[in-house]
Amino acid sequence: MESQQTCAGQVMEEPLAAPLAAASIDDDISRRLVGIWQRILGVESIGLDQNYFDLGGDSSLAVQMFAQIEEIFKVKLPLATLYEAPTVYELAAILRGEASSSGWSSLVPIQTNGSRPAFFCIHPHGGNVLVYRELSRQLGSDQPFYGLQSQGLDGSQPPLTKIEDMASLYLREIRRVQAHGPYFIGGYCLGGAVAYEAACQLSAMGEEVALLALFDTMEFSTFPPASIWQTSYYNFQRLGYHVANLWQLKSGDRSRFISEKIRSLRVRVPVWFARQNKVIREKSPQDGSSSSETQALDRVWNANFQAYVDYVAKPYSGIVTDIRPRRQYRLLDRPQYKWDRLARGGQRIVELPVNPPAMLSDPFVKHLAFALRKCLDEAIASASSSAQHASNIHS
Repeated sequence: MESQQTCAGQVMEEPLAAPLAAASIDDDISRRLVGIWQRILGVESIGLDQNYFDLGGDSSLAVQMFAQIEEIFKVKLPLATLYEAPTVYELAAILRGEASSSGWSSLVPIQTNGSRPAFFCIHPHGGNVLVYRELSRQLGSDQPFYGLQSQGLDGSQPPLTKIEDMASLYLREIRRVQAHGPYFIGGYCLGGAVAYEAACQLSAMGEEVALLALFDTMEFSTFPPASIWQTSYYNFQRLGYHVANLWQLKSGDRSRFISEKIRSLRVRVPVWFARQNKVIREKSPQDGSSSSETQALDRVWNANFQAYVDYVAKPYSGIVTDIRPRRQYRLLDRPQYKWDRLARGGQRIVELPVNPPAMLSDPFVKHLAFALRKCLDEAIASASSSAQHASNIHS
């Protein structure tokens, strides 16, 4: 990781060059945390009570930040700690032992307020759920929103390698919060496939799934190995979509979008190096260095990718809501990769005015939030009507 940016996860503690915020920092832990935040976020003045996300932090920068926290404090915290301790003050209290972290769990409460039924959203390939923060915020403060993150992100357990096992684990966590249906579940990319399997398992239990929402999720059981030409064209299209997204934005949004992509790249490069180092060490064992955070991300990503490729979906008795970008990669835009042949209750397609790489990125995520909110409203009304009808029959 970087302080002055190294890929090996080495962090050099340096004197703080930037001024601290007016809030009093009277302990070494808070002072060091402020230094980490200043370097990672590029913000000169940071108050103890300022929210990490309000300062411009995101999931990409969080990986670097927690790697530096582990390096300096010798404490490994889950990335999702930022949901319960998003300020220096709260994070320092956890590091001092004055406040306890909720510990590791696949279930992450992202937004618990509101009287509406909870929406449970499963992680994409990367395994963490910080990517869903803006989606949750855009859905409104009255919509409870829980994320499900990959086992193995904390490095204490191996990642799961089967979609079926992921779905079973996440359902146990979900049912701790909500014992019975109707359930409202979904996920992006890989997360949608896990949500689909979870819906199948819930149906087999006799539970009602009111909404199964898949965000740009493909059914890959018949997907053949891609050729070099197909892979190259896919990457060319991806670059083209990024450029197209960029030119849709106003200057201020354009700068934020570019910054977000740069931050994301800064995380992916160390993970790529971790993979290369792993291959080198396997061929010629020697000391190799990369942060445990990066190693855990690499293991989780590989396990999730393989699980997605290996998953053979079964028919589902309910309705699949397929929320997808208006344009698709040519390699993936084929009928056999869609869900209509498996959705016995039918498939509802919702197309968004975005290109594939931007569905969860600000400001494009507002389109996903609007569509999902509408789907939730309709599913809630339908579930309520069904419950009332059942009550009338039995009364």
